[in-house]
Amino acid sequence: MDDPRLPELWPEYLVVQHQIIRATVPLTRVALDRANELGDDTAGLAAYLELHVDEELGHDETLLDDLVLLGRERGEVLERMPSPAVASLVGAQYYWILHHHPVAFLGYVGVMEGYPPTDELVELLVARTGFPREAFRTFSEHGELDPGHRDHLDRTLDALPLTERHEQVIGASAIATVGLATTALEELLAER
Repeated sequence: MDDPRLPELWPEYLVVQHQIIRATVPLTRVALDRANELGDDTAGLAAYLELHVDEELGHDETLLDDLVLLGRERGEVLERMPSPAVASLVGAQYYWILHHHPVAFLGYVGVMEGYPPTDELVELLVARTGFPREAFRTFSEHGELDPGHRDHLDRTLDALPLTERHEQVIGASAIATVGLATTALEELLAER
């Protein structure tokens, strides 16, 4: 936030965020299908994932709209190849969901929705970038929605019959998510 290049970096950051966010609904659907395939011991997980799909619908489109307000072409954003870190971040979730256990996805969700932007942060970004407040609609909406999503996830985790192995899987997923998301940001800064 203190980088003097923030007006240049912010749209690039949003492109990276879009590359991640556009995978959320497909990832959730794959996790839901896998939980349903595994059967009864994942019924609570499946119920959570079914609701989570609906909660996440359209967020990628809203972010594209924000990018258009910042002068980016939709096609340019969609055509840009995600970095290895973004592909690894999302790809790790697919692997764990399909080849280990879909409960891993909850670690990813916990990181991605666990730290919503505040109104103060949005106002700081508007002031430091000079961009119109309308271009921060996705950030503002997540600031309003994610606390409820985080609380829903917390209630789900408390209600699921998690074993120690499940907790380790969720933790490993969360740690990997933090590491790979950080790497994606570091790649962005290195490019600039």
